[in-house]
Amino acid sequence: MRSDEVILMKIVILGFGAVGQGVARVISLKREHLLDKYGLQLDIVAVADRSGGAVFDQGLDPELLLKTKNETGKLSQYPDFGVEGFSGLEILDKVEYDCLVEVTPTNIEDGEPALSHMLKALKDGKDVVTSNKGPLALSFTQLSEAAQETGANFKYEASVGGAMPIINLAHDTLAGSDIESVYGILNGTTNYILSRMAKEGSSYEQTLNEARELGIAETDPTQDVDGWDAACKIVILANSVLNLERTLKDVKVEGISQITPEAMALAKKEGYLIKLIGEASQDVLEVSPRLVKEGSPFAVEGTLNVATLKTDLAEDVTVVGKGAGSIETASAILSDLLNIWKAS
Repeated sequence: MRSDEVILMKIVILGFGAVGQGVARVISLKREHLLDKYGLQLDIVAVADRSGGAVFDQGLDPELLLKTKNETGKLSQYPDFGVEGFSGLEILDKVEYDCLVEVTPTNIEDGEPALSHMLKALKDGKDVVTSNKGPLALSFTQLSEAAQETGANFKYEASVGGAMPIINLAHDTLAGSDIESVYGILNGTTNYILSRMAKEGSSYEQTLNEARELGIAETDPTQDVDGWDAACKIVILANSVLNLERTLKDVKVEGISQITPEAMALAKKEGYLIKLIGEASQDVLEVSPRLVKEGSPFAVEGTLNVATLKTDLAEDVTVVGKGAGSIETASAILSDLLNIWKAS
């Protein structure tokens, strides 16, 4: 039954690629559900892409945002409320809002422009929800301290494992346990490539090209196949779950480009698979190809992610989920938005 009292949350979305569009689509799909179950109305009051953006403090139409982006490629072409050339920081100054959803492209060199976007919002006392790994892997402590200083919420479930609920699981469900380590497959592209190599006996290069053709691998897949995407996620888990102060430079990283069909066949003969595994503990911060037992929780195929949290009270807790995808990642962002609403 719909609540008599409707609570309005005004949202700014910076970045309107696959994830940003997924957020708009999920808000559109779930509008009635959120009103009926929670009495919560999510209004998108500003969105930005490289062209500029669209701003309207009474709320933009999510479906029209998607239509405009699909047909013109530019949010600045949004009817009546499109603006050209505005930067993300300018939009944050222009509009009244409650929460920033930061989903611009990941930059693991300096975290920009997302780092500046998030710091501004947090210092202004605005809540931040993000899927953006770069700033978290490089400047997690700085962002957390900015949130603490103003009392703003800082949520990032979608930055690790897409729809796989690992951060909120650690913070909420396992709140009474000490978590000693996190160990898992945290990149869907590499898991797809290694799964296909094991199954088909194909070469790395052949399988990578297949992944590109299917849209599973980027045109430039370097961050995935060289292990840097998983390394960013390991840093986020180390800081957020294990309370370590680490950055990307602290991770030992090895990718999958040197793995051969012969190595795969030898592993399989012994009852093992080769997977790209990330591990975070007090003593280890590493991403590397490792042997996992066939039939174990880590023998997942395709683009699935899996992670095990080793705890003192609950022993090993393992979660599996889709590690990528527009709607899947947006579902984690929606979960964070709801958690902010519940805490308010």
